[in-house]
Amino acid sequence: MQLSRIFRISSSAALCAVARTTTTASAFAPSPNGMQLKLQARPLSNTTPTQSSSLLSSIRSQLTSLLSTAREEEVDPGAVEGTSLRILKYPHPSLRAPNAEIPLEELTGPGCPTSQLAKEMFLLMYATNGVGLAAPQVGVNKRLLVYNESGDKRKWMQEVVMVNPKIVEYSTATDVETEGCLSFPEMGGDVTRSKWIKVEAYNLKGKKMKKKFTGWEARVFQHEYDHLESVVYIDRLSEEGRKEVQPRLDELIEEFGEGGVP
Repeated sequence: MQLSRIFRISSSAALCAVARTTTTASAFAPSPNGMQLKLQARPLSNTTPTQSSSLLSSIRSQLTSLLSTAREEEVDPGAVEGTSLRILKYPHPSLRAPNAEIPLEELTGPGCPTSQLAKEMFLLMYATNGVGLAAPQVGVNKRLLVYNESGDKRKWMQEVVMVNPKIVEYSTATDVETEGCLSFPEMGGDVTRSKWIKVEAYNLKGKKMKKKFTGWEARVFQHEYDHLESVVYIDRLSEEGRKEVQPRLDELIEEFGEGGVP
């Protein structure tokens, strides 16, 4: 499963925007790295509650439209040069199977099997316009994930590879943002996540690392980490959110045929 690279603007952010400015999309167009949005803002003055409510509704409508468009930009690339890996779609059993830890003695740096797997996962991730990928999504049930929070392959210095990761602490504060996934094409939903997390993991040389992630990076990591726990994002949808996507889930189950694990 792959995390959608979408606009990360919550309802609370929109509420704050209405209090300060009127925000309108003056121009936007798709690019290889996602939607480009130009914003114009002007201070609000002497607005009535009715006017503010109208502005908020307008902003929410624009955001909904933009989020939908951004999700449509995700692609299933099929065969990708340099790898035989493919994105698995729900309800493929690998998405629900347990994931084994990678022996530390196998982590010998560049050229080791885990390093090669991570390299190919990045190739596939970028080809799908994504920001993260976990090994179970490509049929390898091992505790390995990769991500680049920018989703831009030119910003390779932001690439992160984590082996046998473990979240050791979650913030009690949470936020809600829309997530989507190539394993669940043509759908998405609001997911609640911790605002920050503390993580322990190993790099490709077998060196232990400890990090704290906040904001968008924390969300990306939590999404991919869920895969290592055999959890998919639809498990975290509200009851209403699950009802909204159930018809599409039923279609995917039918398309997959026998042997699927919902």
